[in-house]
Amino acid sequence: MTPTPTRRMVAVMTLVPVVVALALWAFAWPAARTAPRDVPVGVAGPPAVAEGIEQRFEQREGAFAVHRYDDEAAARAAVEDRVVYGAVVASAEGPKLLTAPAASPVVAQMLKEAVTASAPDGAPVQVEDVVPLPSGDPRGSALAASVLPLALAGVAAGALVTVLGLRGLRGAVALTGAALLVGMTAAAIAHSWLGVMDGNWWAEAGTLGLTVLAVGAPVAGLAALLGMPGVGLGALLMILLGNPFSGAASAPELLPEPAGALGQWLPPGAGAWLLRSVAYFDGHAIGSALLTLSLWAGLGLLALLTGTHLRRTPAPTA
Repeated sequence: MTPTPTRRMVAVMTLVPVVVALALWAFAWPAARTAPRDVPVGVAGPPAVAEGIEQRFEQREGAFAVHRYDDEAAARAAVEDRVVYGAVVASAEGPKLLTAPAASPVVAQMLKEAVTASAPDGAPVQVEDVVPLPSGDPRGSALAASVLPLALAGVAAGALVTVLGLRGLRGAVALTGAALLVGMTAAAIAHSWLGVMDGNWWAEAGTLGLTVLAVGAPVAGLAALLGMPGVGLGALLMILLGNPFSGAASAPELLPEPAGALGQWLPPGAGAWLLRSVAYFDGHAIGSALLTLSLWAGLGLLALLTGTHLRRTPAPTA
C-alpha cells in the first residue's frame, strides 16, 4: 500500500528530528566527555624515585595505566613500538618525559602538562618527542581529518555498486578496484604532495584502500541482503557512529565508554589506528586494526556475492 501524503508528511516531521538527535548524540557526546581513561604510560628509573612518579599517576584514579620499565632504553622502545603514549624517566637531574605526538598530539600535550604540574618546585622537566609528527602536519590535524573522507568514499562506492545493479563478482571487483585506486590517490595527495605522512608509501596506500573497502563492502553487502535500506543502515553505522567514535582527533582512551572501544571495532577507527602505525611507527601495533578491517571487508564481500541469491524468490512449483 502506497503511503498517503499525510503519512509521508508525518514521517518526515518525525524522522528528521530523530536523525538530528542521533547525530548530535554521536558527535557531541564523545567531545563533551573527553578525558583520560586508562591511558597507557611508562615509568622508568631507580625504584625509589619511579615509585613516587607512579603514585602521582595513580592519584588520578582510572586516568592512566602505568607500565614499569627498567631504564630509559626500555621505555623509549615501548614508546616507539606504540605500547605506551609516553614515558617518564626518573633521574638525578629531574624527570625526563618521552612523548609520541604521532600517536596522539592531544595525549602528548596532556602528559606534558601532568608531568610539569607534578614535578617538584623548581625541578626542570626535559621533554623529548621520540616519535614526532612530520613537518607537513605538525599538529596532526590532516590525518585526523582524513577519516571522514575515507568513510564517505566507502559509503559512496557501496551505494554506487548498488544503484548501478552490480551484483556478485562484478560488484566485488568494482568495489575492490575502486578502493585500490582511492588508496593510491589518497597516498599521492597526503604523502607525496602534502607531506603529512612519512612511512612506506605502498603500506599507506594499502591501508587507505583497505579502509575504504572495509566501509564500502558492508554497505553493498547490506544492500544485497536488505535492498536499498541496507545502504542507509551501512551509512548510519560507518558515518554517524564510526567517524565520531574513531578517536582519530584525540585517542580512543580519551573517549567515554563504550564509544572508545566500539570505535576501534568499526572501520573508521581501525583505519585511523592502522594508518598512524604504518605512517609513523614502522608498522608496530597493527594486528588488531588489520584484523578488524579484514573482517569487515571479507564479510561485506561475502554478503555481496551471496546476498542476491539469498534474496531471490524461488519459482512457484506446478
